[in-house]
Amino acid sequence: MKRILLTAMALGLTLAAFAQPQLTKDNIDEVLKAMTLEEKATLLVGGARAAIVNGVTSGIAAEVPGAAGNTRPIERLGIPGTVLADGPAGLRINPTRQGDSRTYYCTGFPVGTLLASSWDLDMVEEMTRAMGNEVLEYGVDVLLAPGMNIHRNPLCGRNFEYFSEDPLLSGKMAAAYVRGIQSNGVGTSIKHYMANNQETNRNENDARISQRALREIYLKNFEIAVKESDPWTVMSSYNQMNGEYTQQKFDLLTTVLRDEWGFRGIVMTDWGNKAGTVKSAKAGNDLMEPGNQNEIDRIIAGVKDGTISQEELDRNVRNMLHYIVRTPHFRGYAYGNAPDLKAHAAVARKAAAESIVLLRNEKETLPLKGDEKVALYGVSSVDFVAGGTGSGNVNKAYVVNMEEAMEAAGFTLDKALKNFYREHKAYNLATRELTAGNGWSTWGGTKLAETPIPAAAIQAEAKANDVAVVVLGRNAGEGADRHQMNDFELTNTERELLQNVSTSFRAQGKRVVVILNIGGVIETASWKGLADAIVLPWSPGQEGANAVADVLTGKVNPSGKLPMTFPVNFMDHLSSANFPYDYNGQQGGFGWGRRAPRKDVDYTDYAEGIWVGYRHFQTHGVEVSYPFGYGLTYSYFVYSDPKVKATADGFEASVTVTNQGRVAGKEVVQVYVHAPEGGLEKPDQELKAFAKTRLLAPGESQTLTFKVDAYSLASFNEAASAWETAAGVYTVNFGSHIQDLRRSASFKLKAPKSWPVHNVLAPVTE
Repeated sequence: MKRILLTAMALGLTLAAFAQPQLTKDNIDEVLKAMTLEEKATLLVGGARAAIVNGVTSGIAAEVPGAAGNTRPIERLGIPGTVLADGPAGLRINPTRQGDSRTYYCTGFPVGTLLASSWDLDMVEEMTRAMGNEVLEYGVDVLLAPGMNIHRNPLCGRNFEYFSEDPLLSGKMAAAYVRGIQSNGVGTSIKHYMANNQETNRNENDARISQRALREIYLKNFEIAVKESDPWTVMSSYNQMNGEYTQQKFDLLTTVLRDEWGFRGIVMTDWGNKAGTVKSAKAGNDLMEPGNQNEIDRIIAGVKDGTISQEELDRNVRNMLHYIVRTPHFRGYAYGNAPDLKAHAAVARKAAAESIVLLRNEKETLPLKGDEKVALYGVSSVDFVAGGTGSGNVNKAYVVNMEEAMEAAGFTLDKALKNFYREHKAYNLATRELTAGNGWSTWGGTKLAETPIPAAAIQAEAKANDVAVVVLGRNAGEGADRHQMNDFELTNTERELLQNVSTSFRAQGKRVVVILNIGGVIETASWKGLADAIVLPWSPGQEGANAVADVLTGKVNPSGKLPMTFPVNFMDHLSSANFPYDYNGQQGGFGWGRRAPRKDVDYTDYAEGIWVGYRHFQTHGVEVSYPFGYGLTYSYFVYSDPKVKATADGFEASVTVTNQGRVAGKEVVQVYVHAPEGGLEKPDQELKAFAKTRLLAPGESQTLTFKVDAYSLASFNEAASAWETAAGVYTVNFGSHIQDLRRSASFKLKAPKSWPVHNVLAPVTE
């Protein structure tokens, strides 16, 4: 009996020696110690890790078909794999699956630029809560969003994914977006960190930027998002910045992001396989995506030859384990693949309507009664753009077009015109090539070009209808920037159509409404006088056309404001002198091969410094077509009782807004600050706070309050490597937009303030 007992004890000790810890939230260091070098390297590299059994692919990579990537499981230690998926305007996964009759559609929500046009953080958070529910219920752990690069130039091909030319508005919008998604217990990946402001040669382009411009413009929005929303992950961009790939830049990924801002999540690469895997890991890139075996091999070899230390490797692995224990896959969440798409479509429609910008409304052209006979022009009336192409596209069940939306709203459409555009679309869909060899068109389709309408036909239509509605469309997306000709500027066909419609309908005393279904800024100064009203819904998601109809009929009073400036001319943007706006159609996103460095392709000088968007136009007195923050409503709002007082750490301000119009509406109040003279050169006005009122009935008032700390007033002094807020009198302006500052007050900052930071990220001198 004693021998049996001793044998059992010995066996127990032997089994205990071989027992492996299983990952929990409380034993991360123990699991880390139990991992082999190969397992650690594996955890830092995404990849397939799928098995084929009886002809069926299984494993984490096959769990959600169409997902962009994953992390690899280490089953021995109870470490599950996790799933990562695009994208900013809704979850991007495959709608159909082999051997499965079900569909897995996702909701196409409004694009980032339209969300920013709402200036409504609560609404954005509400909408992204619905989006995050789809992430959760389809078995995804991290949504690769939001995109939040600054609108440096109107022609960036992915501006539709991004929020604004202003870092405060961009940062606040991103933070609200992240909070909404992550309220579901899933994560986000704010991107593309850093200075990925063009698609042309985006993999290799070297963005050369001053420290001040980096700190004040291009990093500030990421700083706000990190500090206010705790995103689970940050995605490092493809490009170089000041002579070094952002994925391999320690000062960017560790010194600034972690040491200065306190980021506690993981950093993952954008999707690629750069040779500097070890340098990326050493710099603080925790996860290589989409992941390849050669990257695992590089990390193992790097540890063995001392290129990366065991401590640095363990730091990244520990970050990954902390990330994993937050995920639904770690929690064992039983997702049902059945989110409420009908309810989410309603949320998308509401969000779009709340964000639409009314640019022009002469003689109260809008709202329409809703029972008019309408001549609906433009191929985009039937080829409506819900969102951009590339990873920002969403596989949605349907897209409502303007024809469908207007008829549902009660309008009677000109039958001959309706049939003409339907036949034009059907013919083009049948004849154009949409093959895998057609590049990015397979990531969301191509855009039909406008087709001419004879002037005589338009004259006849003007007599037969009450109003003309012209839909102008643009699409853009990942992999290429836009062009100045026939994109930023109207095509000859579009210009002729507008001219003929305007002439014929106005001759009959009838109105012309233009709808801008566009992904990025276009030129408007030369033709806006041809329209009586202009409505800007951007790319508003699958229900966006219904939202436009809601605005046209007055069911919704528009309250959107521009998150960027509409210039008179393209070259009025200082950045246009250093942007690849046209190289004989040779734009592209994936490298150019070996040759001499080419300006704006292999490198781009951000010579405009901090003078981006309204900071340039307002300070230097440059005329614009529509200013930053601009947007009309069907109401009229009066500002009164402005108050500002200094606080121990900045200022507190308030203003009362009263609706003196005839219908209920909402107003966005924008707080711009003019700093005292002396010290660093500063913009004339800078946005420092904003808020949107609730829906105010005619005669109703609301007092809005704003708190701004002194750090938010600071500018970056490169010589001192410090943020500095000067002493003196600050003027606080309450405006409806940057050129409509309606009330002001001032406060005095008695003593200067300074916040020293690491002297990093300086441009390389040649």
